[in-house]
Amino acid sequence: MSSTTEIDLIGKSESDLIALACEGNADAFGALYEKYLDQIYSYIYFRTSNGKDAEDICSRVFLRALNHIEKYEDRGYPFSAWLYRIAHNLVVNWYRDSDRSDEISLIDQYPPPALNGSVEESIEDKDEKDQLLGIIRDLPEDRRELVFLKHVEGLTNIEIGHIMDRTEGAIKALYHRTLESLRDDYGL
Repeated sequence: MSSTTEIDLIGKSESDLIALACEGNADAFGALYEKYLDQIYSYIYFRTSNGKDAEDICSRVFLRALNHIEKYEDRGYPFSAWLYRIAHNLVVNWYRDSDRSDEISLIDQYPPPALNGSVEESIEDKDEKDQLLGIIRDLPEDRRELVFLKHVEGLTNIEIGHIMDRTEGAIKALYHRTLESLRDDYGL
């Protein structure tokens, strides 16, 4: 196991951190964890709508990544795509788990609104966001995931294809059908 200190990691590129983590350097993996924690958590939260479950699944994503980091291969996709793929698989398993409870946190479902302007503007903004989120949540699972990865995470079609285990062409076609459906159903 490497004994590179945290100070030695300053200025290291992501590929250097990955190489060190693959060699067993816990500090390098910790740096990767810090870099991607918020993104992966957001992705999982969006898919589950439950903070408690999102935290649990997110911790399992990084535990699985840590346990299998030595098997990671750079195939031309960003490291984050590997993490998203792990998260995707764990979320799919979460949905399949029939023993999963249907607890819904009131704080998660109804967070207090942020008042950045007038009360009326804040309410209108929240209503618009809620309406848009409702439309997105009504989409089939694969289309909802595609919209999130493309517009929230800013991933490319190739990266999304890797995460969703589809070709770039299949992702383009799914995105096109999703946009047509939204236009037809909601006038978006």
